[in-house]
Amino acid sequence: MRTSSANRPELLAAGAAGVTVVMWASAFVSIRSAGAEYSPGALALGRLLVGAVVLGLICLVRREGLPPRAAWPGIAISGLLWFGFYSVVLSWGEQQVDAGTAALVVNTGPILIALLGARLLGDPMPPRLLAGMAVSFAGAVTVGLSMSGEGGSSVLGVVLCLLAAIGYAGGAVAQKPALGHASALQVTTYGCLVGVVLCLPFAGQLVDDVAHASPSATLNLVYLGVFSLALAFTTWAYALARTTASRMGATTYAVPALVVLMSWLALGEVPGLLTLAGGVLCLAGVAVSRSRTRSARVVASAPRPEQTRESA
Repeated sequence: MRTSSANRPELLAAGAAGVTVVMWASAFVSIRSAGAEYSPGALALGRLLVGAVVLGLICLVRREGLPPRAAWPGIAISGLLWFGFYSVVLSWGEQQVDAGTAALVVNTGPILIALLGARLLGDPMPPRLLAGMAVSFAGAVTVGLSMSGEGGSSVLGVVLCLLAAIGYAGGAVAQKPALGHASALQVTTYGCLVGVVLCLPFAGQLVDDVAHASPSATLNLVYLGVFSLALAFTTWAYALARTTASRMGATTYAVPALVVLMSWLALGEVPGLLTLAGGVLCLAGVAVSRSRTRSARVVASAPRPEQTRESA
């Protein structure tokens, strides 16, 4: 019973990370559908507005107040880099390069998170984490190469996707200290609002695109705001508050594998053997990076001194 109770927070964090990965993977399918009728800036602002409304309503119901002053630097940085900058730049970049190249470049993000987390937050870099990241990155490269089209890749598109990876990594690392002062819901909600402010110059494009877009494209935009943003970013922040930025970053290597599966089911894009092999490598690397040695599991499951005193 003690072991089960001690492991409960870790299991909840792992479950939250799993929800995030699934929602972010599904976003690629929705972005592909909505992106044909929405410009990058309009799509970014639209999903941020939807997400801000949903998160704001939840904050009102839960009576969440303003975050403490100490949390605002991290919230502001993550809002600028991740919610705002990343959303626009990635959407723009994916119009310049094929999906495989975009996935390959953006998946340098977890490596940057690990490096920044170790340098700025003092995150440990255990051998299993490094080995898992290496395996997952090899899988991401395999998926990227197998999905690359014959049209070539524009230099601008590659640079934009690299900038998106940098924004993602910087925003994720900035969130970690903020979560020591504010709740996951507060950090996500106000980071989203910062992103909305950054994307307000695209308001005119959004109004025009909404007027001309099909209902299915607009529904995809709403889905992106509710699930891949409001839900997924909140579960990400919840899990990040309970583990290291490096370990959370490694978890997102499962996204390319799930994107392949979802594209197969939703869009009828049948993956080749090389793509499937890359997806398996991505998932295997995540499993290795999140595993612990036997001695670490024994230490984690051992009762703490206060528990021993209470049972005595």
